[in-house]
Amino acid sequence: MTDNYSEDWDDDQEDDDLASESEFYEHFRFTADKGQTLLRVDKFLVDRMPSGSTRSRIQLAAEAGCILVNNVPVKSNHRVKPLDVVSIVMDRPRRETEIIPENIPLHIIYEDADLLVVNKPAGLVVHPGHGNYTGTLVNALAYYLKDDPSYDPSDPRLGLVHRIDKDTSGLLVIAKTPEAKANLSLQFFNKTSKRTYQALVWGIVKEDEGRIEGNIGRDPRDRTLMKVFPEGDQGKPAVTHYSVLERLGYVTLVECRLETGRTHQIRAHIKYIGHVLFNDDRYGGHEILKGSTFTKYKQFVQNCFAICPRQALHAKTLGFIHPTTKQEMFFDSPLPPDLEQLIEKWRVYAQTER
Repeated sequence: MTDNYSEDWDDDQEDDDLASESEFYEHFRFTADKGQTLLRVDKFLVDRMPSGSTRSRIQLAAEAGCILVNNVPVKSNHRVKPLDVVSIVMDRPRRETEIIPENIPLHIIYEDADLLVVNKPAGLVVHPGHGNYTGTLVNALAYYLKDDPSYDPSDPRLGLVHRIDKDTSGLLVIAKTPEAKANLSLQFFNKTSKRTYQALVWGIVKEDEGRIEGNIGRDPRDRTLMKVFPEGDQGKPAVTHYSVLERLGYVTLVECRLETGRTHQIRAHIKYIGHVLFNDDRYGGHEILKGSTFTKYKQFVQNCFAICPRQALHAKTLGFIHPTTKQEMFFDSPLPPDLEQLIEKWRVYAQTER
């Protein structure tokens, strides 16, 4: 019996702020031949993987949604059939640089033996990648947990459960054990985790609340951008719920609740309904998109850009079931000073312009 075995992955590594919270990279691929008898996928893989890949590790990977058969996540008891394509995917590329521990301050709001929750500042890249090999959250975690003998920052079974963009602030959960990561990853995969974001967007959002649905994929004209494909099979399914918190002149403060976690999901979905995050330079929000032509107003907006020199997006709340205690955990992060000042400035403007 022979297998078509591939360890290739896309050499076109992206900046970390392009990495999706749920985007995976293929590490291994096997194609069952025509004579393959029905066989559990964990047994199928343990016979083909490099030494050191135990059946229990493969089962944990399946629980985390990292074992695919014909591009569909399966459980470890799924039975492989002839010509099935079995792949193992992870949340980072196969080719990794050495993760160097760096003494970077971390704002840890909760920690126990299984996990920790951090409040990431805007500007901090989450994971080492092309152009950002040091100075990341992962480097900071490697330093913070350097005396923990069970924590290996290079082990994909540990660490980040999800990601947020470099210039987005807010909450992230990090797993300290393989069991915790498998459990938490499964909650994110099954959409049972709870996440809300607050964003300031250009324009007046008319509806008080709404649901945005549309596949998200890379824009074929610019791979640094994500685009919504409302029809067809391009991109990956994505759903965002939003509600208006405050209308402030030419901008609107909204809360977004994610059902899925696609690359730039909020940024792409908000643009799809005719708005752009304030000062989001990648999607055009760093231009004056709404308002008057008066010089005084233009200077006001430029002052707003200076107060918050990044996209106005904050991962505010995070909820999940603790992987060991099974207790419901919920965390709420206050808006950082730059967003607070930005919103207050628009609030004053909206009141004076009535």
